[in-house]
Order: sequence, then structure tokens, then C-alpha cells
Amino acid sequence: MSMKFQGAVIKEQQVTFALVVVKKHVLDSQTEANKTIQMFQPVFPGMSVVLMAQDYNGNASYYGRKDISQFMANVSLSRIPWKEYTLG
Repeated sequence: MSMKFQGAVIKEQQVTFALVVVKKHVLDSQTEANKTIQMFQPVFPGMSVVLMAQDYNGNASYYGRKDISQFMANVSLSRIPWKEYTLG
């Protein structure tokens, strides 16, 4: 079974990482968020995976490597090169 999802591969300051859009409830549980990162890892081999969710007001939250999450908090969502990916 395959699953389509929105994501992006971003290269910034010699670091290449993946950003994956998830539902807000995934970020609310550290266990769930860590499992989700592991699930997406095969799609982005060798890259750190950071999860992104939006609340009802459209505000983004990030979970993953701390330096990348903090960096992304200051990046406009419109500047992210979103793409559709398939898992599985």
C-alpha cells in the first residue's frame, strides 16, 4: 500500500534535509513524531527528516533536529519547494 504526502528537500548552509507535512496531533506526541520520522526516512536516505504541521490559524510547528526546526520557524511557507512524494 502506498501513501502520497507533501514534502520538500531543502539545502541550506551545506545541510540537506527533508520536510514532511503531517497532522498536528502527530507533533503533540513525541513517540508518535519519532515513529513518523522513522517511517519517512527511507524516502529521504541520508537526510534528517523534520516534520511540519499547521494549526487552525495556519501557524507552522516543526519537530525534528533542533537546529533545523529553529531555522525553519523563520522561513515563510511560501518559500518552501513543496512536492508530492509517495511512501511505499
